[in-house]
Amino acid sequence: MDHAPLSAWPWENLGSYKYVLYGPFLARLIYSMIWEETRNPSWCLHILLLCALRGLVHQLWSSYCNMLFITRNHWILRQGIDFKQIDPEWHWDNFIILQAFMAGMALLSFPFLTNLPLWNTKGIICLGLATFSEHLMMGVIIGIPTVGTWLFGYGSISLIYGYILVFDFLRCMGHSNVEIIPHALFQIFPFLKYFLYTPTYHCLHHTEMNTNFCLFMPLYDSIWKTINNKSWDLHKRTSSGKNERIADFVFLAHLVDVMATSHSPFFFRSLSSLKYSFKLFLLPMWPFLFVLMNFSWVLYKTFVAASYNLRGRLHQTWMVPRYGFQYFLPFAREGINKVIEEAILEADRMGVKNESLNGGGTLYVNKHPNLRVRVVHGNTLTAAVILKEIPQNATQVFLTGATSKLGTAISLYLCRKKIFVLMLTQSSERFESIQREAPIDCQQFLVQVTKYQAAQHCKTWIIGKWCTPREQSWAPPGTHFHQFVVPPILGFRRDCTYGKLAAMRLPEDVEGLGYCEYTMERGVLHACHAGGVVHLLQGWTHHEVGAIDVDQIDVAWTAALSHGFKPV
Repeated sequence: MDHAPLSAWPWENLGSYKYVLYGPFLARLIYSMIWEETRNPSWCLHILLLCALRGLVHQLWSSYCNMLFITRNHWILRQGIDFKQIDPEWHWDNFIILQAFMAGMALLSFPFLTNLPLWNTKGIICLGLATFSEHLMMGVIIGIPTVGTWLFGYGSISLIYGYILVFDFLRCMGHSNVEIIPHALFQIFPFLKYFLYTPTYHCLHHTEMNTNFCLFMPLYDSIWKTINNKSWDLHKRTSSGKNERIADFVFLAHLVDVMATSHSPFFFRSLSSLKYSFKLFLLPMWPFLFVLMNFSWVLYKTFVAASYNLRGRLHQTWMVPRYGFQYFLPFAREGINKVIEEAILEADRMGVKNESLNGGGTLYVNKHPNLRVRVVHGNTLTAAVILKEIPQNATQVFLTGATSKLGTAISLYLCRKKIFVLMLTQSSERFESIQREAPIDCQQFLVQVTKYQAAQHCKTWIIGKWCTPREQSWAPPGTHFHQFVVPPILGFRRDCTYGKLAAMRLPEDVEGLGYCEYTMERGVLHACHAGGVVHLLQGWTHHEVGAIDVDQIDVAWTAALSHGFKPV
């Protein structure tokens, strides 16, 4: 597509490879360090360092704004950020690259600018008195005060760093949608509100045009009568922290592994808007994430990680500060149960209607029989999604994890359909217990097997327990692996196909959704999460805990479709 001059970034087609544009600065820096005799650091070093610091300022603000467990009560606009806003901001740092080149050209054109002292106090005093084309003007705006102080003879390297970083800090603050300036500050020092703008003040400029034009200092809006009269009252309300909206639905999730932590919205919002996959460039973060994982052992409280709105109801994801492998450690079980129990009780105190957790839930419901919040494991819909994927002409299936809650429900459902289920289990006692739950005329369709070799002629495998490449090798060519094991098994067989974890796509009228659940595509939820949402939308008042009611599997599926959920 052709663009008008200066209407698009010249390096737009480079994508993430745009960072090679810093190459000339790096090359010039290396050259000056090796071959030039001067001991003064190259101006390229300052440009590269300043660009890195500017990127850090913006990233820290982005992380802070997405820490909903800290900021959600101070939001100014409450509709949330969706993919439509996130996608255009993928390359938000283009302006930093542009201004790096503008600085480079200025220094090459005026070599005397490279001879600035490290610090000059007079420069600070002087500074106080003083589409692509839009970013050119922004570069000029940033450059005028710094050049002006040089013309007065008070320029310094520290001044340039300080002014540009403070400029970026205030600009990020104004666009953060989080009010951080306490209103009490303006009550103590009334004049200060004319010299310091707030996120609320600048937000009104975007929501109600023709007001609050000034950058950083409302004084000039006051002089020119362009100040919005709502500015201070709205600021008082948003800064109070009493702007909380109680969630209607909470999904309890947990962290999966060390690197998956970086997929949280408060780490990298753009990356969290895509399904999780390992990113090599994030590998240097592994030590930090590993320390964070160990620190999580001392945390005994869930935190709000993400949210979206559906049909006027607020849905939140609360993160349990535990990782997947910790659920398999016997000594960690009591602590995990304590965290989950406290989350349920907190939701009950807050007035949350439904809380969905990927687990049984019976322990908590029996211990607290007077809960107002409905506890939902959501696995009834999970079972439905898996079962609806099985070909209608299937006559037998092979099932691992057969004696688990999901495995039991799948087995009992399929045997009613006269489909043979090869249940992989070493426990005859547990198998016979499940078999007795089936109608007498259907029990013959449940068959206990103890080895993978028993399924070498079965092309429908349902995987509920981790399966090694050697174990997968017993499947005949053309086998399809359905899965409900987390994390999903790796696809080693090229002559077979592998299904994804059970999931459903949200209705199209969802709002404020800007993140992906782990390996799910955009707008797709794990089936247990979707099951909790359906429970809320249906207005069901029972707890969905413990064993899966096989009679309710088709009911849950029909209800999900009626509310606009779609199979993936």
